[in-house]
Amino acid sequence: MDYFQYNITTDPAQNEVLIAMVGHLPFDTFEESETGFNAYMPVSQYAEEHDEELLDLQSQFDFQFQKTLIPGQNWNEIWESNFHPVIVGEFCGIRADFHDSLPAVEHELVINPKMAFGTGHHETTFSVIEIMQGIHFEGKAVLDYGCGTGVLAILAAKLGATELEAVDIEIESYRNTIENSAINGVSNVQAFHGTLQTVPGTDFDIILANINRNVILDSLDSLDKLLKPEGLLVVSGFVLDDEQLMTEALQKHGFKILETKRKNNWLAMKTQKIGASG
Repeated sequence: MDYFQYNITTDPAQNEVLIAMVGHLPFDTFEESETGFNAYMPVSQYAEEHDEELLDLQSQFDFQFQKTLIPGQNWNEIWESNFHPVIVGEFCGIRADFHDSLPAVEHELVINPKMAFGTGHHETTFSVIEIMQGIHFEGKAVLDYGCGTGVLAILAAKLGATELEAVDIEIESYRNTIENSAINGVSNVQAFHGTLQTVPGTDFDIILANINRNVILDSLDSLDKLLKPEGLLVVSGFVLDDEQLMTEALQKHGFKILETKRKNNWLAMKTQKIGASG
């Protein structure tokens, strides 16, 4: 998939509020830096009014932006040049196959990201993995919604989940999940290319949804129906300013907030289904 990279140059102290202000636009990845942040938008979701909104926002905040087209075939080179091993305490380590082994962690994952998102570097993936450390996966049925590289599904398999389905709307993510599952010796992850409606399973114990705010909000009805009573839903991909919005939406759909993790400006929540939606 081709992307537009928006290089936002600003005082990094403004990153938090600016990311929150543009969170409704179809950006699916943010990378903070010492000079501001980069935001990535699929070319297929681009419209001229998105640029116009950014121009209007400049009347309220001091920032500049530059848009660059990044063809899909360049993502692998970009990832490899920036991809360093990720260590989540003593629990989990994530590396590419060109890195040395990580013997000091309980679970070592080899993830070659290719053109898919999800290496553990982003705060959302890191926080979801932290939450997963406290979840009992043994013998559970798990759905990884928006699986990217398949990193969360693969970790769930390593933690003892027996039935695993992973779905992503991007064909590159579907292919990468299959490849990374094989690299890690995981044979029970069924990957699907499509939306939630593509998933054949209907009775999950745990759903992992590390996507973005708008997709999660639009999917809560469907996620509720796919989850067993008392099942766990872990969501991430939204910023601190969205905490109240997400909390209220989750509670409205019958989910109780059990745990919240924050890394920089990004949040992840572990919730439990406690009642019917509505």
